[in-house]
Amino acid sequence: MTKKSILIFIAIILALFLVAWFQIYVPSSVNSEERIFRVETGDGLGDISANLKQQGFINNDLFFKVYVYLYGKELSLKAGDYLLSGSMSIKEIADQIIRGNTVGTKITIIEGWNIRNIAEYLEDKGVCQPESFLEAVNASAGLAEEFDFLKDKPGKNNLEGYLFPDTYWIKQTASPEEVIRIFLTNFDKKLNPEMREEIQSQDKTIFEIITMASIIEKEVATDADRAIVSGIFWKRLKNHYPLQSCATIAYALGVDKWRYSVSDTQIESPYNTYKYAGLPTGPISNPGLSAIKAAIYPEESDYNYFLSKPDGETVFSRTLQEHNLAIQKYLK
Repeated sequence: MTKKSILIFIAIILALFLVAWFQIYVPSSVNSEERIFRVETGDGLGDISANLKQQGFINNDLFFKVYVYLYGKELSLKAGDYLLSGSMSIKEIADQIIRGNTVGTKITIIEGWNIRNIAEYLEDKGVCQPESFLEAVNASAGLAEEFDFLKDKPGKNNLEGYLFPDTYWIKQTASPEEVIRIFLTNFDKKLNPEMREEIQSQDKTIFEIITMASIIEKEVATDADRAIVSGIFWKRLKNHYPLQSCATIAYALGVDKWRYSVSDTQIESPYNTYKYAGLPTGPISNPGLSAIKAAIYPEESDYNYFLSKPDGETVFSRTLQEHNLAIQKYLK
């Protein structure tokens, strides 16, 4: 073989090495949207690599197989659900599947659930025991150092209101404390800097906003109605008028009813906003982003009263007389 042939051969080898390196270590896309990729029990390397390519996680299944073969891990690929994106390289994706870094159990926390609703749901999903979860929720001391949005939360209050409703993938090995940190981390992301600045500009605290949002979440369903109800509630607070929210009575009683009696509204509780003016002692639910935004950005209006019809529609009134007529018309 001539010197020229050797140089050409070396150049080809180097070129192939560079192509392989690029394919394995450089992501196929800048799209960081995460999606679930499932490895079924019994799937081999060929199945997994072909599925990754078909679903758009990698561009070339050959180099996925090359990487796994080179490290002798073709028998170490583990079944399960993985949270992957196109912005991950072949190496990163393969390492996830080799380590078995699955996303675990899919859970969906519903807007308006309180901590007991969440605890019961997590038990049903096999994530953790309700007692251990509630104990962790109540033992929130020290978390304010990790999550600054908790700094204005009274120390006697638990984490009601801050367990952000969303869909999560929870590992089976996750402790209640780890699950709570996942919820709080999401809350930290959702409450963006602009929203925090607006809260501060209104001379309000995050705790006050979340408490208000938790009531709004339970009172009305649509974004437009929530903004108006928020305006009514903040107006009542400004005028030192009781909020008179049935949602807070439900929380105090621990019972959801379609209508509450006069005796219900007399229950002795710091959450009773019929009996005591001002915000209740803390959030009554874990509000979603829509309710939080309504609490931050209330809509001013001439309305002073509202009620929800059986079909969920909100009826607004300017005067007590109008409100009483609406009660007679829609709730009797």
